[in-house]
Amino acid sequence: MTSAGATLPVPVAAPRGAALRAHLIEFLLVGGATLVLFPLAWLARRAVGLDAAELAIGFLTFHAASLINDPHFAVTYLLFYKDARRRAFGGAFAPAQRARYIVAGLLVPLALLAWAIGALSTGSARAMGFMIQLMFLLVGWHYVKQGFGVLTVLSARRGFRFDPLERKVILVHCFAAWAYAWASPADPGREVEEKGVVYTSLAHPPALEPVTGLAFGLSALALLWVIARRWRTERRLPPLAPLAGFLITVWLWTVYSSLDRLMVYVIPALHSVQYLYFVWLLKGNEARAAEGPPLFGRPTGLRLGILAATAIGLGWVVFRGAPALLDSALVLSSSDGEAMSDLGPTPYFAAVFVFVNIHHYFMDNVIWRRENPETAYLLRQDDRGSAAG
Repeated sequence: MTSAGATLPVPVAAPRGAALRAHLIEFLLVGGATLVLFPLAWLARRAVGLDAAELAIGFLTFHAASLINDPHFAVTYLLFYKDARRRAFGGAFAPAQRARYIVAGLLVPLALLAWAIGALSTGSARAMGFMIQLMFLLVGWHYVKQGFGVLTVLSARRGFRFDPLERKVILVHCFAAWAYAWASPADPGREVEEKGVVYTSLAHPPALEPVTGLAFGLSALALLWVIARRWRTERRLPPLAPLAGFLITVWLWTVYSSLDRLMVYVIPALHSVQYLYFVWLLKGNEARAAEGPPLFGRPTGLRLGILAATAIGLGWVVFRGAPALLDSALVLSSSDGEAMSDLGPTPYFAAVFVFVNIHHYFMDNVIWRRENPETAYLLRQDDRGSAAG
């Protein structure tokens, strides 16, 4: 984006080799690394056995979360609550987007906070269990919506735009995948544990899995039809990297995420990397636009470095420091721990983890909408001839 009346410099075409490298890197960041990690997971099991491989992968991903998963949640708060007053009550957003902002930024966190406080104050694993199950229900929605963004935004950066019918079919496939992933496998209602909380899951009607599976299969055929239709009419297919990132997100991360036991540990990190790539596109292009006239802002590298450091620090406080302090002070060293025994030894960590996950889904649904004027930076090409677009 530029100020009114300004003219963008004509981008210099990058050499073919540089363009291929940039596209390969982008492919890996938006999901392509999954195709590399699956055979590596198989080799790890063959080399050291499942138990040893699972222990190593679990240890690695737990500590890597401080630099990948946790910052991906934290940076959402930094993006969402920037200029909060102007966005909620000023003219930065149109009325509908402003309403979404108030719901996601005020009403949802207040409702979640009341829910968590109620569960913690009564020591109710059942109440916390319902909150955890809401998180698991919504995570599929969050994943497929992000996959939709990968396909549509990165395709648009390459000059390929989907018509309204194609967008509807893609969204139907996304939501059918979400429904099937949640319904599968069939669940008669089991006692399960998550973050120390032991609760009984909600039973799924037996017919839910085959019905949602059929809808998912039909939506896949519809997706294949609109792609073939575009090829017949224009001899064009969606760009490979965005399409692969979309299919990997929907099929391997959402519907068939349990295909490999070791990959279950890695998929959240791959999702976070995908998310952070779009944050880098958005904030990098915004910073480059602010570097020049009339703003002459701070260098892009400095801006992105500050954002990354802040996200890492905030992520540590939210997921490591604050929950550990609360659980240590209010549970482990207090008689209250007996009253909260049904919630496990770390109930505050469980509450914070679920709160942030659910809130993250709602904030994302506001940040990355077309109605947010800042998302225009996602389509802005690097003036210096980068081939990333």
